[in-house]
Amino acid sequence: MARMAMAKEQIFALRRQIAKIEGSLPERFAVPEAASGCEAALRRYGRPEKAPAAGVPLSETGAPHLDAALGNGILQTALTEITGRETRDSGAVSGFALALAALVSRSGEGRETARPVLWIGLADMLSEGGFPYAPGLEQFFGLAPEKLLLVRANRLEDGLWAAEEAARLGSFSATILELRGNPAKLDLTATRRLHLRAREAGRALLLVRHSAEPVPTAAPTRLLVSPAASPLRETLAGPLPRSIGPPAFAVTLSKSRTGRNGSFVLDWNPHDFAFQERWPSRERQLVRKNGRAQDSGDLVAASFNGSDSAPAPWGGLAHGQERKRAS
Repeated sequence: MARMAMAKEQIFALRRQIAKIEGSLPERFAVPEAASGCEAALRRYGRPEKAPAAGVPLSETGAPHLDAALGNGILQTALTEITGRETRDSGAVSGFALALAALVSRSGEGRETARPVLWIGLADMLSEGGFPYAPGLEQFFGLAPEKLLLVRANRLEDGLWAAEEAARLGSFSATILELRGNPAKLDLTATRRLHLRAREAGRALLLVRHSAEPVPTAAPTRLLVSPAASPLRETLAGPLPRSIGPPAFAVTLSKSRTGRNGSFVLDWNPHDFAFQERWPSRERQLVRKNGRAQDSGDLVAASFNGSDSAPAPWGGLAHGQERKRAS
């Protein structure tokens, strides 16, 4: 019996050491504290059989299905990867990253006492994608312009060094590192260093990659983001035809600490500063009744390319033209 206990302790110690080096959660049994009355919790390759501990800092996105897949929200003490497939989607990808940074910044802190957000951008990406627009930061994300600090890095090495040092300081509620493509120097070792710095400092670090393909990284969460068609603007009389509503994002969760994944269409609510989930993985079918689009409640499969087509506004216009010609 004593030998078995010693063997288990050695296994636990080895797995903890491996997890510290790799920045990941191994398959292990969590040893319960003495006299706590808790049972050992089994974790299979990072997938917890029980809910995460109450002390794990999380930021809820406001989208219930996405939060459930993430394990109750975005980790505030880890590296989170946000990837866009094409450079032309950089506005949506950067906007999604800003929304997550705003959520993390507002979690557990007041608006006036919230720590600033640091944005580190590679020079080539900032030259093409542009800088964040100061008036829009406060209007759409509730982030005061003086709370966002910008760093322009000419080389990837400079950006990585700045991100590590910023995460080490712990003075920022979130640090964003923005770059393009799949540079060879941003390998598994480099992302593991970023993740460890964020975990040690207890602060969020967001890796934003434009025009990139998913590659192995140490980030426990990977989100693939692209723009989605905005819904119609809502009024007291109903949806306003031919209008543009809040920003929308097509988000695919391809890696999570819970082992779950899925696709979601999210609308950003600039009033509540939170995401609203339109539907998970599927599109609701719109039907026409008395010339107005209504939600039938029936679910149809998502489009093949993952984007959200928007036939409703133009369908209403065409329907009105047909009625006019018929009369």
